[in-house]
Parts: sequence; structure tokens; C-alpha cells
Amino acid sequence: MRRAVCPGSFDPVTNGHLDIIARASRLYDVVHVAVMINKSKQGLFAVEERIALIEQVTADLDNVQVEAFHGLLVDFCKQRDIPAIVKGLRAVSDFDYELQMAQMNIGLSGVETLFVPTNPAYSFLSSSLVKEVAQWGGDISHLVPVPVLEALNSKLRQR
Repeated sequence: MRRAVCPGSFDPVTNGHLDIIARASRLYDVVHVAVMINKSKQGLFAVEERIALIEQVTADLDNVQVEAFHGLLVDFCKQRDIPAIVKGLRAVSDFDYELQMAQMNIGLSGVETLFVPTNPAYSFLSSSLVKEVAQWGGDISHLVPVPVLEALNSKLRQR
């Protein structure tokens, strides 16, 4: 079985993330979506909420599994016999950072990183930008799936 992981914080998951996950799911037999747990960072959504949202919006992708991870991504990969990390690249600035991470990961464990260019429609998109625009009442309906839009609006109303 060809396995890969799409890691990230996914706070919240966007259409850009989903595009990369869906494309990876066409290339691999199993795609693990690894939702990063960062104890030093307070996300808008709890990890459990992020996992539930990703499961909901990837329900049509039978070969996608979603779970949380804490620690080194290469350890997550080794524990699950995953030889490849799939990362979307939006811009040259992403490449500079991601290349360093890829080189570190292969040096630590032999896990390869595959870079997938982002769909140009999502080249500017980030979870942080989505949250900021939503917070100020901007229309993000074309940037996130409907369940995420509803959850995000609900969260922001609670604040």
C-alpha cells in the first residue's frame, strides 16, 4: 500500500488544504491527515473540532484517515510506516521553509517530502487569513467548505 501524510494545523481547514488532500488521495492508497497538536499555541478550534470538520469535508474520499499528532512528524510517519509527506506550496516563501523541513526529515528518518503546487485559485489562502477576514465580517464562503463556514461563524459569534 502506498501511504502518505498531509500534515498541518488546519485551524480551520480551507479549500486549499482540501485541494492538496484530494490530489494526494488520487496518488496514494492511504492518505493520513495529521492534525498538529501545539500545546504552546491556542487555536480557534480545538483539535477534536478540527478533526471532526476534516472528517466531515473529506467523507467522500474513502482513503483519507484523520488523526491528531504531537511531536516530530517523522515519528508519526515511522509509527505508521508512511514513507512520504505531501505538502502544498503557495509561493517561493513556502518553498524556502519547506525545503529546510524536508531536508531535516529525510536526514532524521528517510521520509521523503513531495511538494505539490497549489491550485492558483488558492495561492493566497491561509487559515490565518481566513480567520482574520471572517472576524471582520468579510465573505469567506468561497474559501472554505460549508461546514467549516458554519462552524467558523458560530465560533466568532461566541467571542
